[in-house]
Amino acid sequence: MKKALITGITGQDGKYLTRLLLSKGYEVHGLKRRTSTSVNVDSMPESEKLFIHNGELTDSSSLMQTIQKIQPDEIYNLAAQSNVAMSFEMPEYTADLDAVGVLRILETIRILGLEKHTKFFQASTCELFGNVKTSPQNESTPFYPRSPYAIAKLYAHWITVNYREAYNIFACNGILFNHESELRSESFVTRKITMSAARISLGLQDKLFLGNLNANKDWGHSEDYTEAMYLMLQNDTPDDFVISSGETHSVREFASLAFREAGINLEWSGEGINEKGIDTDTGRILVEVDPKFFRPSEVNLMLGDSSKAERILGWKRHVTFRELIRRMVKHDIESLKEEKN
Repeated sequence: MKKALITGITGQDGKYLTRLLLSKGYEVHGLKRRTSTSVNVDSMPESEKLFIHNGELTDSSSLMQTIQKIQPDEIYNLAAQSNVAMSFEMPEYTADLDAVGVLRILETIRILGLEKHTKFFQASTCELFGNVKTSPQNESTPFYPRSPYAIAKLYAHWITVNYREAYNIFACNGILFNHESELRSESFVTRKITMSAARISLGLQDKLFLGNLNANKDWGHSEDYTEAMYLMLQNDTPDDFVISSGETHSVREFASLAFREAGINLEWSGEGINEKGIDTDTGRILVEVDPKFFRPSEVNLMLGDSSKAERILGWKRHVTFRELIRRMVKHDIESLKEEKN
């Protein structure tokens, strides 16, 4: 029986990956921060093959003890401070967790002599491309990170490549474009939009405030992307892969579709910070721009090319952009109705 260790197991991707690995007969071990809420832990799948351990990527000793005890066949590093806006407010913490934390895992594999035993997956990010010069972005596109989060992830990406080449560790980077789901935290704009659309449709909220409506992202569903993570570690050769939907949509379009799924049609009026989303039936202003949600340095266009993963791994996405939004809004409306009742 294969053993897998997932850091950040209580997050969106951790939960979907746990379900996938359990379905394939794995014994799954998860590393969670001691500060993780009981709600996050209680929502994990129930299984006799699932074990949760306390630990931090900022603490080498807890990592060493956990990995030595488990001797995992595969490690999936999904733990990170992954909120881009927050990384500007907490740059040092973001660097310690997202950059040096990856080094701590790789050093643990090396020190314990697990180079031939343990495969390693690093959740990299499309934010590495940042101020893009060409589209779509693939594995050969130059990196130009535009936030403390992206810069920390750039270190993590290259230290993973370095340990693969220097110590022959089976280590892969998944350069993951934006992926969302019903399990996404409200600190992310997509879930903020779908929850607000659901609340407004139920009379629980008056208005939604957003930042840059023109930001274009490549959005997919977490369930598809965690399958790609698994496939990378089953490949014969360790390598790095872009995982994306191959489509780009603006924040404005995401909001329009989310409100439509909630039974509200929006029309947009004005420009820049004066742009507003208006309910076509009532004339109410439901969406406004608030400059406080702008990033100090913006990334305006993200569009990925996953042809390498499709060709080598046999990966393909299943959930479309519209289906992603439909699932999220439906989930949010149903959960709010249950709370209301």
